[in-house]
Amino acid sequence: MAHIGSSIDNFYNVVMQDGADPWVYKHTDGYYYFTKTTGSDVTIWKSRQLTTMEAAPKSVINTGGYNIWAPELHYIDGAWFIYYAKDDGDNVNHRMYVMRNDSADPTRGTWEYKGQITDSTDKWAIDGTVMQVNGHLYFIWSGWEGDINVRQNLYIAYMSNPWTIDSNRVEISRPTYNWEINHSPHVNEGPQVIIRNDVINLVYSASGSWTDDYCLGLITASTTSDLLNPASWSKRNYPVFQSGNGLYAPGHHSFTKSPDGSEDWIIYHVAKYSHAGWNREVRLQPFTWHADDTPNLGVPADPNEPIALPSGEAAGIRYGAEYSQFNIAENYVEFSVEAAAAGEYILLARTADGTDVGKSSYLLLSVNPGPPNRLCIANKGWENWGLSTARIQLKAGWNKIRFSKGEGHGEIDCLDIKPAVT
Repeated sequence: MAHIGSSIDNFYNVVMQDGADPWVYKHTDGYYYFTKTTGSDVTIWKSRQLTTMEAAPKSVINTGGYNIWAPELHYIDGAWFIYYAKDDGDNVNHRMYVMRNDSADPTRGTWEYKGQITDSTDKWAIDGTVMQVNGHLYFIWSGWEGDINVRQNLYIAYMSNPWTIDSNRVEISRPTYNWEINHSPHVNEGPQVIIRNDVINLVYSASGSWTDDYCLGLITASTTSDLLNPASWSKRNYPVFQSGNGLYAPGHHSFTKSPDGSEDWIIYHVAKYSHAGWNREVRLQPFTWHADDTPNLGVPADPNEPIALPSGEAAGIRYGAEYSQFNIAENYVEFSVEAAAAGEYILLARTADGTDVGKSSYLLLSVNPGPPNRLCIANKGWENWGLSTARIQLKAGWNKIRFSKGEGHGEIDCLDIKPAVT
């Protein structure tokens, strides 16, 4: 059966069907550089578009160590820096580390290991981020007060350069409110900074990351205040982003701009389903601002309602699949796709798999007369739609794209086709 598409300027807000702790940086070269927790290394994706990051080219950086968590990529004074947590196989020994790259493109050049970044206490530390205010650098991270995992506090310290802390650490937040201490150990982590006018907004993750209660809180300060004075920071007594619209545990996030710079977007992870624990996916949505220059994050966007593409991002063509299912060997669905020019395109299929919890399924994807390739579908329940992506070559004019049954079972709601280069 062939399906004919129509032009669309929206998307369903899953942008990576697997992953946690998403970080994205929009550089002056027009590219988005994205990373997330991969566990054994730091991987950087390079994309012109926010919604196609899963299919973007990527490079892998060997960091050594184990349990590589929540990497971040920063551009400071003409050089790239990666900040990441790692340990030696024992979580008690998690600390923050930094690497440097002087290349114009962080997916190229050589990464130089600059070592551990720590204050004099050298305590357990994760989720480090750099804040630049009035020409000064500050390091903010989540850490233990002592040597036992009782709670994770947020600390700030002054930096003399992008790889050196040059002050005592100062506690600016600890879990105290009911929604922060409803699971043990108590958690404040994932600090991210966005500044509007003179207001520093430090948005952080709270409660247990392994629970449906994980959420975002807010602490503010003025850019003119003494940022190493805890009294300069004011903490809200309520979450600013939490479970809603059938999505659970929204947390560890970052902020970015639309391609044309006119919109603010938050990228965050959620649990794939209720009580999924650390089985997470990455989502993306725009946000606005309150009159006091604090972010109005709203609630997680309804997963079954498309939202407008980031302003300045290329439109695509959507093809409805009428909930095509693949449960016997003979099942297939075919699309007629017209390309204005020959070249590389990105395929984004809205897919689901409800069989064998925890085990992904695979469809077979073929383009024109060509060998089939496996297309992964993350398992999270029937009609709990995720995203499967691929980079494909199309010829000018009409093309045939076919999905057929591979390993396991799956279903397709629709697929979008977008040019890989815009």
